[in-house]
Amino acid sequence: MSRIQTAERVSVEASDNFVFQRSLLAYHEAARRISGEVLEIGTGSGYGIEVIAPRAAHFTTIDKHRPDETLLRAGNVTFRQATVPPLPCPDASFDCVISFQVIEHIRRDAEFVREIARVLRPGGCFIVTTPNASMSLTRNPWHVREYTAEELRRLLEPCFPQIEALGVFGNEKVTAYYEKNRAGVQRITRFDVLDLQHRLPRWMLRIPYDLLNRLNRRKLLRQNTDLTVSIGREDYRLGPVGSACYDLFYVARKA
Repeated sequence: MSRIQTAERVSVEASDNFVFQRSLLAYHEAARRISGEVLEIGTGSGYGIEVIAPRAAHFTTIDKHRPDETLLRAGNVTFRQATVPPLPCPDASFDCVISFQVIEHIRRDAEFVREIARVLRPGGCFIVTTPNASMSLTRNPWHVREYTAEELRRLLEPCFPQIEALGVFGNEKVTAYYEKNRAGVQRITRFDVLDLQHRLPRWMLRIPYDLLNRLNRRKLLRQNTDLTVSIGREDYRLGPVGSACYDLFYVARKA
């Protein structure tokens, strides 16, 4: 059996395609909105570097794990290894900050947002994505919390007076995959008659979650290969935020 990867490090494995293409959309949409000195919080496996770096005067990316060195060869890319918050950066040092699928992992989320505002220059923008809690199929024990559209707005408003609230939506193909995934998750969680997924501490649930999530995704791939691998970035779109979006995509601007 191939190596099981944690569900929180999005890979290019075919069974992750539904999530991977959604993540790519976020990078490409951000690339249209950024310029100057750009900071990314949450490098992940680094697949967004080649999308963002060409649009930035300089691109600094932070993660607690170092990505593949080949991704850091561009002359305008700097990697910093750190756990946040706080951010290891001076005040007012960036024009844009991007952070995708990270804030739900941060225990001190209000401090995280304040730190981002601190390192942004006046008028700078913060582009953030996070799963839409309304569309989650089960508890993810890797997440400290998940946000509704209103909860994320309330978190950002004290530091960012201007917020564009967008969401990531999918077409019929994406919806078909989501519904098959929902059915697979329900077949697993029906055995949780004591609702342990919401009663046990997160650390106890991580290994079972990773194993069952990976097995479910690979089963979906085997049974729906054409659908799974055919989903592309073009099957997702941004629109005004709504309860049926898969991710929240907010553009917050500092005064």
